[in-house]
Amino acid sequence: MASLGATITARSVFRAVVAVAFLAMLGANLPGHLSYDSVAQLYEGHFHIRETWGPPLYAWLLGFFDRFVPGTALYVVASGLLFFGSLWSFSDLRGRTSWLAAPVAGLALLIPQVMIYQAIVWKDVAFANTAIAGLTCLAFAARDWKNAPRRWLLLAAAVTLLGVGSQVRQNGIIAGIMAGVALGWIASGGRWRRGIVWGLGGIIAIALAGHTFTALSLPAHSHGESSSKTGLRIVQNYDLIGAAALDPTYSLSVMAAFDPKDTALIRKSAKADYSGRRVDFIDRDELIGLAMNNITDEVAQAQWFDLILKHPALYLRVRWEDFRWLVFPPVIDWCLPVYVGVDAPAEKMAPMSIDHRYVEADVRLGNYATWFFDTPVYSHASYVLISLGLAGLFLWRRQPADIALAAMQLAGVGFTASFFIITIACDYRYLYFTDLAAITGLIYAAVDPPLRRRR
Repeated sequence: MASLGATITARSVFRAVVAVAFLAMLGANLPGHLSYDSVAQLYEGHFHIRETWGPPLYAWLLGFFDRFVPGTALYVVASGLLFFGSLWSFSDLRGRTSWLAAPVAGLALLIPQVMIYQAIVWKDVAFANTAIAGLTCLAFAARDWKNAPRRWLLLAAAVTLLGVGSQVRQNGIIAGIMAGVALGWIASGGRWRRGIVWGLGGIIAIALAGHTFTALSLPAHSHGESSSKTGLRIVQNYDLIGAAALDPTYSLSVMAAFDPKDTALIRKSAKADYSGRRVDFIDRDELIGLAMNNITDEVAQAQWFDLILKHPALYLRVRWEDFRWLVFPPVIDWCLPVYVGVDAPAEKMAPMSIDHRYVEADVRLGNYATWFFDTPVYSHASYVLISLGLAGLFLWRRQPADIALAAMQLAGVGFTASFFIITIACDYRYLYFTDLAAITGLIYAAVDPPLRRRR
């Protein structure tokens, strides 16, 4: 009995909790949950083609795992290992493991954002997991900085993971930028020029790695549109229609000079079609869609700059309306707070032998998630506040690994802020990284509470 008691440590219990949570997530969700976006990208990766404006690297990743085990089960396992493996490693990253770690991890890993979301085949989850794993590698590199071979191996892993993350989510480079800032601080040794060189070098390496991965992942025959160009035009259309809806006196003068008939139709229909909730409401009106398509990219961009530069108050009003729906949704149920099952057009699923799925297990998972709706657990604002508090604590203690974890928290906050400019819908998944970064930070803090400042 004495030997058995000696083996039960806070470290072993914490690791057991993380391992059990990982296995429970897989058992409850495999082979994963796939929406239309998931199936469309798997289809591209499976057949080595490009038809959508989604990130080609993410399609390639799904296709890569699909070659070994058809479908998404192997991908879900590998993606989950990045996140749960990062948590598992915290007991090695810190010199000690508190008994607080196991209960905090146990509670945190039971919420839907972990227990269900980790099995949803979305690029948002892939970005969150790669960014967290990359910043965790940076934390280990910071701790072992004097061990050059180990340091460079960990930095290479961090660059690879953050490079992938920067390409599977349009604004994922924010995590890479914060990693570069942390790297500069860690490597500076009190010399600011040295820190700037390391920081810029890290950011450039991450960006180059990401663009290289994307270039290598593009299929030989690509029919999809440029994701950045298409995304920008969608944001521009959304802003311009929103401006016309919120201020009927805004004339859309640049567009009117180019195409007065279609511009008049847009101004007339804007109020009925616009909602800060999501851009999809505009897409449902065929007439306004056709009218916007008749406006060239150059004219739409000129009108958009006119809105930003000459009517900044109106632009900010439109952006706030969209942003508040994302961060503070009045009705969370309208913002796709969770997704379970498999559903997509038959012509996409049949060639890959994927069947529609919404069974009793999916119903139960969806019902489980609803227990947390309208609570702080399902509030992005809660996680932003948690991340700000944790970043302050980690920077107060300022041990080498703490700087990387503080960067993770600030990356989550910065990621949220970036959506003020680009958000087009209130889907909960868009800020998944923000939530997961805060959850990761809480568990890291529980492993070795930052109560004492470094000497």
